[in-house]
Amino acid sequence: MSVPDVFDVFDVFAGLVERLADLVQPLFHGSAAAAAIVLFTMLVRLAVHPLSRQAAKGQQARAKLQPQLAELRKKHRKDPERLRKAVAELHAAEKVSPFSGCLPSLFQLPAFFLLYQLFSDSGFGGGHTTLLDHTLLSAPLRGRWADALGHGGLIGGQGLVYLGLFVFVAGVATFNYGRTKRQLATQPLVPADQQEGVPGLGAMTKFMPLMSFGTLITVAVVPLAAALYVVTSTTWSALERAYLYREAAQAPVATAAVGVPPAP
Repeated sequence: MSVPDVFDVFDVFAGLVERLADLVQPLFHGSAAAAAIVLFTMLVRLAVHPLSRQAAKGQQARAKLQPQLAELRKKHRKDPERLRKAVAELHAAEKVSPFSGCLPSLFQLPAFFLLYQLFSDSGFGGGHTTLLDHTLLSAPLRGRWADALGHGGLIGGQGLVYLGLFVFVAGVATFNYGRTKRQLATQPLVPADQQEGVPGLGAMTKFMPLMSFGTLITVAVVPLAAALYVVTSTTWSALERAYLYREAAQAPVATAAVGVPPAP
């Protein structure tokens, strides 16, 4: 893609955010652009929801294959290559993809990248001054937490905006942390009879639920506009997973929590 084509993409995207901001301006006034970003994020998540549903079905299907996978591990425990092929053949026969759970996150990468670049001081976002001037309350959408600390400190006008986001994200992360711990307890990463001798498994099991809190770091270091995307997407993920895996109490199904757009 040529440089002019890249700028065309940013022009189209900036125009979309501006139109959404105009739409909600009567309700949100000076924070209309921030509200537009939240609305845009929800539209993106709604668009990828079918992939999330497929990922949930795939997870349930993989859970049902655990007894067969355990047998394959036992049968080919001395031949890793044969085990890999046998597992791949089983997945193909049952039409189960081990990577389906990654698709919802991957399809969000372009949206996050556009927001990050559009509201960055450098890069393609520098040409879109109409959006760069917008704020969430008193905090500029192009600013970062470090900037807020330099304009009034932790409890200044801008600092309080970030403090509210941190509290909200911590609540969502705590919810995800509890769900992930319960899921790992009922559906471990490695079956119990295969756990012995797996290096680092215990540390990994303890660390994985804590990944939910990684969103706090993302919110602190990216432009506020991108942070709003992350907060909205993470909240959507928490509610969506709670809905899609609501049958886990009757038939436990595990899935790892996605905290930030690309990184969730």
